[in-house]
Amino acid sequence: MTTQTLAIDKERLLDWYYQIVLIRKFENKCDELYHQKRITGVYLHLYSGHEATGVGALATLGKDDHVITAYRDHGLALARGVDAKPIMAEMMGKRTGTSGGKGGSMHIASRAHNFWGGYAIVAGHLPLAAGIALKEKYNETQNVVMCFMGDGATNNGYFHESLNLSAVWDLPVVWLIENNFVGMGTRIEDSSGQPELVKRAISYGMKEGPRVDGQDVVAVYEAVSEAVDYVRKTSKPILMESLTYRYKGHGVSDKQYDARDDMKLELQAWNEKDPITIARRHLTSNFKNIEKKLDELDAKADQVVQESVEFADNSPVPDYNDLINNIYV
Repeated sequence: MTTQTLAIDKERLLDWYYQIVLIRKFENKCDELYHQKRITGVYLHLYSGHEATGVGALATLGKDDHVITAYRDHGLALARGVDAKPIMAEMMGKRTGTSGGKGGSMHIASRAHNFWGGYAIVAGHLPLAAGIALKEKYNETQNVVMCFMGDGATNNGYFHESLNLSAVWDLPVVWLIENNFVGMGTRIEDSSGQPELVKRAISYGMKEGPRVDGQDVVAVYEAVSEAVDYVRKTSKPILMESLTYRYKGHGVSDKQYDARDDMKLELQAWNEKDPITIARRHLTSNFKNIEKKLDELDAKADQVVQESVEFADNSPVPDYNDLINNIYV
């Protein structure tokens, strides 16, 4: 995007830059804490590389709209406005976490932000997105549901059932595929006969949205804005696709970039399209003498992440009473 076509004001672009940097620094710290065994669990899925997609997409929503995603969820929680302290506490299994320390990294949620969480079952959250949209349709609101999913989820039966039903019932959902080209360790061209995943919209009589450059926060915002406007005005679903890349393995224990030379080269190429670099370039090429402000935002993000770790470290672990709370029987 050139300086002549940039239509986003400086303050908003600065905020997006800060959010992208905050997510990256938060995820880097989580990676460090996991290897120190201060964050535990079978898996930890980082959002590093996806930041522009989450920040740009969520900037299009209002507070009454809904967001739901899979297990690569902490970055989206931050972009939705959830405070870093309870997110980190949840990561570390503390009582002050977003789910009281019971959910862990794959189950970040916040009712106050209409952020209905990460879900560990591949594509298992798609029917829930349709259900939330049905509620909004029934109540005749203009609220939109934004459902993020990975490319690997699109071959699951939940994907077919949820998208088909959303088209049959005209449900207000933006189905947003974050296509990072690899479902765990399987390339998209090896798992899908149609690697342009957005074309699956045709099967359901649904509007086919664009394939957008998921590394460019401005491009994402502009494309998703149009999708959200369409859904809000028509109360019909749309399927769109963001082309992005993960800078770590499927989970932090994966060593795919260490084991395969072709993956190392691919990672190197995508590092040149880092969302931080692109967002910074938008700012420096459009606004003079802004580098000092960007450095201040970098430092602010460092401080927020450090404070979140201190908060989590000083928080209590759940006890027996926490274990038996929030159950029906």
